[in-house]
Amino acid sequence: MSLAIFDLDNTLIAGDSDYLWGQFLVDQGIVDKAYYETANTKFYSDYKHGTLNITEFLHFSLKPLADNHPDDLYRWRNQFIETIIKPLVLKPALQLVDKHRERGDTLMVITATNRFVTEPIVKLYGIELLLATTPGKVDGQYTGTFIGIPCFQEGKVKLLEEWLGQSTETLTNSWFYSDSHNDLPLLKRVDNPVAVDPDDKLNACAKKMEWPIISLRSGVCPRHHFQK
Repeated sequence: MSLAIFDLDNTLIAGDSDYLWGQFLVDQGIVDKAYYETANTKFYSDYKHGTLNITEFLHFSLKPLADNHPDDLYRWRNQFIETIIKPLVLKPALQLVDKHRERGDTLMVITATNRFVTEPIVKLYGIELLLATTPGKVDGQYTGTFIGIPCFQEGKVKLLEEWLGQSTETLTNSWFYSDSHNDLPLLKRVDNPVAVDPDDKLNACAKKMEWPIISLRSGVCPRHHFQK
């Protein structure tokens, strides 16, 4: 039994839920199209290039939560999950999660995308444990701020360490699956790092470090790396 950790965006799902939520808000006319679409695209480009200012991005991405009533937000989120996210769920990813579940491993998703967006997505995979950036909330209304450490880059490591400090789990024989070079700090901390459909920087690093490189978009669940 081990801790099996999964990144979410472009790992378990075939897309980035943070970016897609922003585009959904644009398409629904909930936010200003000209401003929001341009800013959302720029932030996503910064993320892919490893230059994202996470604090600036969170102030941007969490503002719609503060600007709208929770009932509307949850209704829009349900629509987002049904129309945008469910078609991006990868069957091999479901099989991979199930393989770890059958081994008796503890399953966790750790993602930079905020908990409001990701909580129902993670449930599609039957995973209960989620470490994510937490939006602030007062009396049921989102504030547009975030609580604690953003779950991004080194922040993922810090939040995981905090969780481990309150758990009986350890990183002995642990796994982490990710597509992004932004996750290198955590990939280097686990015993079994796995690059999943990796970006160019992670692909190069994984080859140098001799980490397994797998694809969850091929239609078949990879199995060879379980032989360790």
